[in-house]
Amino acid sequence: MNIGDKVRMVRAKEQGVVTRFLTGNQVEIEIEDGFRIPVMRSELVVVSPMEAERLLRPTGNAAPQAPRGPVILSNQGVYMAFVAQNDREFAVHMVNNTDWDMPYTLSEERGTTINGLQSGTLKPRSQAKLNDYYSFSTLDNWPTFLFQGLWFRAAKVSFRPPIVKRLKCRAQTFHASKKTVPVLNQQGHLFQLDAEEKEIPVEATPTRPAVALSSEEIKAQMLKAKGEPAAPLSFERPSAIVDLHVEALLPKGPGSRQAGELLDLQLETFEKMLENAIATGMSEITFIHGVGSGTLRTELHRRLGRHAHVKFFEDAQKQKFGYGATKVVIK
Repeated sequence: MNIGDKVRMVRAKEQGVVTRFLTGNQVEIEIEDGFRIPVMRSELVVVSPMEAERLLRPTGNAAPQAPRGPVILSNQGVYMAFVAQNDREFAVHMVNNTDWDMPYTLSEERGTTINGLQSGTLKPRSQAKLNDYYSFSTLDNWPTFLFQGLWFRAAKVSFRPPIVKRLKCRAQTFHASKKTVPVLNQQGHLFQLDAEEKEIPVEATPTRPAVALSSEEIKAQMLKAKGEPAAPLSFERPSAIVDLHVEALLPKGPGSRQAGELLDLQLETFEKMLENAIATGMSEITFIHGVGSGTLRTELHRRLGRHAHVKFFEDAQKQKFGYGATKVVIK
């Protein structure tokens, strides 16, 4: 059962569309007239396309009956899914499990560089596969995926704001995201792109901050025999002040690295140090990014502004660093 699936109640006549997963093994569904109600998952069954067609198809010579009430639409359920092709590579699928057409573009961001990957229109209950594969061994270096989509129906509808979603895969969240991919009906690593920001994903643990694991650690966990006790994880507590200058990160020199690659290194170090600071219970951490063109500072502030575990951030020690450092206070 996924967001956007059409369901019916086992002990009642109501049908609806799954809009959200709640705590206590409950599911929120939207029934006629736009009402949303909580229902126990055990009281619902998914309506298959064949079943829905049979329920609506007239039998014998009886005249077709007009539908009762408004048509129930599936308004949520746009996903990005990573499906394993072998033990090394993943294929990327864009999935539309709604009743809307979705014109879209998908790009990858590396620092300030944006590279278009694919564009098109996802029809209702359809998927599109990218030509490029991504290697699991380089997961930490995967780009930030930028998805932009529009909602379209050939009917009178209310305005729906476009989807603009950035997705950066981290080892911890990637491993925990394995589910059955809608439409494909295959196992994959699933990320919803049209979820409301205030909602907490299913099976999330808001009391435990996300921490970054290396791809080798995740692979070892995936291959570990069932029943084998998991070894306790340990995280290195970073310094209270982290210098992101290239000369500090690469004391032997940048070599042949281009400006975009150096920025990627700075951002990856920032993400790792921030996540380790959260995981080890630090209350604050300061990042020295310098002034320069302001690109690194702007990107750090953008990411900090969206981070769930950041209480606030501010320019740090102006008398010492000017505007070249940012202090982050952690929740």
